[in-house]
Amino acid sequence: MQCLTMQKSTHIWLTMIFKIKSMKRLTTILFCLVMAISVSAQEQRKFSPEKFQADLEAYITREAHFDQQEAAKYFPLLREMQAKQRAIYARMYKKEKPSGDAKCAEAIANYDKANIELKQLDQTYHKKMMKVVPASKVFDAMKAENDFHRNMMKGFQHGFQHGFQQGGRPNGPFNGGGKQWGKRR
Repeated sequence: MQCLTMQKSTHIWLTMIFKIKSMKRLTTILFCLVMAISVSAQEQRKFSPEKFQADLEAYITREAHFDQQEAAKYFPLLREMQAKQRAIYARMYKKEKPSGDAKCAEAIANYDKANIELKQLDQTYHKKMMKVVPASKVFDAMKAENDFHRNMMKGFQHGFQHGFQQGGRPNGPFNGGGKQWGKRR
């Protein structure tokens, strides 16, 4: 009887040890899986300028109803304009505040000049764009770009990677939500 109880006891201990080892393995596997998913999610959240530009161009193409030829003419001009805008913005937003009122006044004057330069750049490129694409489509593209940027910012505020919820269009001012250009409510 003692021998039988000892065998059962040994069997129970061995079963428990096996279960503990199995649980450790399972825990290790689950931990590795969770870490892999976490790393993958972090990689997906990294901002990619190329993806951003591709998403912007796809959105504009869809919203402005560009065909392939129109898109091929419009987007090189848009990219060229954006590169020049970035150069102006780099001059406008220096990291350090100037010391003294005279230098601050000079910085403000330079900021205002840069803003005027941006508007002139917009005007120049809009004229170029209207030479290669109908004005109505340039207008739609401008609205689409504005809408895209606005929704991207809303998306970043709400934790969306690309600014749009899956499967839907952004609810911006140019597709039913909010104020629209040229229309008074």
